[in-house]
Amino acid sequence: MPSIPITVFTGFLGAGKTSVILSLLPKLPKDYKVVLLKNEFGDVEVDSKLANQSSLTAVSEILNGCMCCVLVGQMQNALLEIRDNYRPDRIIIECSGSAFPATLAFQIRQLERDTGGDFNLDAIVTVIDAENFVGYEDTSPTARMQASYSDIILINKWEHVSERSLDIVMDHLHTLNDTTPKIKCQTRNGVDPGLIFGLQSKHFLSDPKSAPVDHDEVETLTLGRAGIVHHNHSHASSEETDTTTMEKTKLIQALELVPKDTVWRVKGFVRLDDGKVYILNWAFGRFELTEYTGDDIRDSVRFTVMGSRGEVGRAVTKFVAALKA
Repeated sequence: MPSIPITVFTGFLGAGKTSVILSLLPKLPKDYKVVLLKNEFGDVEVDSKLANQSSLTAVSEILNGCMCCVLVGQMQNALLEIRDNYRPDRIIIECSGSAFPATLAFQIRQLERDTGGDFNLDAIVTVIDAENFVGYEDTSPTARMQASYSDIILINKWEHVSERSLDIVMDHLHTLNDTTPKIKCQTRNGVDPGLIFGLQSKHFLSDPKSAPVDHDEVETLTLGRAGIVHHNHSHASSEETDTTTMEKTKLIQALELVPKDTVWRVKGFVRLDDGKVYILNWAFGRFELTEYTGDDIRDSVRFTVMGSRGEVGRAVTKFVAALKA
C-alpha cells in the first residue's frame, strides 16, 4: 500500500494553526481521508472538539505535555493506531505551541524506517502570527527555531497589521530563514492545499541526538467553575446538568483584564446566558467564540491559560476573580 504522508504544523501559541488546518478541508476531494493528531499543553480538550465538528475522518489529541519530548512514545503509538484503524490519505500533526519541529521530524523518520515506509514526512509547515511574532520572537527561542526549520512558512493575521509592520515581520523571517517560501494566508480561506501538500520534505535526515529541546518558557494553568448542579432523577437514568451561565459582556470584560505580554493563550469552554456552550479561543488580546454542539460539557467555565513561565499565576489573578473561577 502507498505510504501515508504526514504534514506537521508548528507555530507559536495562538498563531492560528487549527484555523489554517480546518480551512484546508473544504478544498480537498470529498473522499479524501484526513486524520488530525493534535498535541497541546493543559488538560482541556478544545481544538479536538472543534475539529470533530469538521469533515475530518478522525481526531486524536495528546494532552498534558509536549510529544516532541516527554510524550515521544505516545505520538508514535498514536500514529500506528491511526494507520491500523483508518489508513487515511494523509495525517496532519498539529504541535503544541512550544514544540521544536526537528525532534518530531526525527521521530517520524525513525517510524518510516521501522515500518518499512508506511509513513513519510511530507512537510513541516510553520504558521506565523504577523501581529505578535516580532514581540515573542525576541523572548522565545522556540519561536525562532520553528521559523528556522520549516518547508513552508504561512503568514497568518497579516490583514490586522500595517504594511510597514508586515515588512518588519518579513525582514525578521528572512533573517531567520531566507530560503523557505513564505505565503500569506487568505484570511478565512486559509491556503491552497496544493501549496503545502506533496512537498516530500528533505529536512531532518541526520542524527536525532543533535536536536535541542527546551520547553521551560511556557507555563499552563487550568481554570474552572462548576456552578450550580441540578440532579434530575428518573427510573431509567440520573443526569447532572449545570445551569449556571455567564453574560457575554462580563466575559469580554474579564478577558480585557488578561495582560497579553505575559499571557499568550486562553482556550476552553464557557456556558453563556443564551444557554449555549461556546469554545473560547483567545490569543494576544483577540478572541473568538464558536458554538459547541456537543452535550458533554458540564462546567460553566473551563479554560486552559498559557503564558510566560513564572508569570501566569500572578497575571490572571483579576481574570480569575472576574470569572468567579
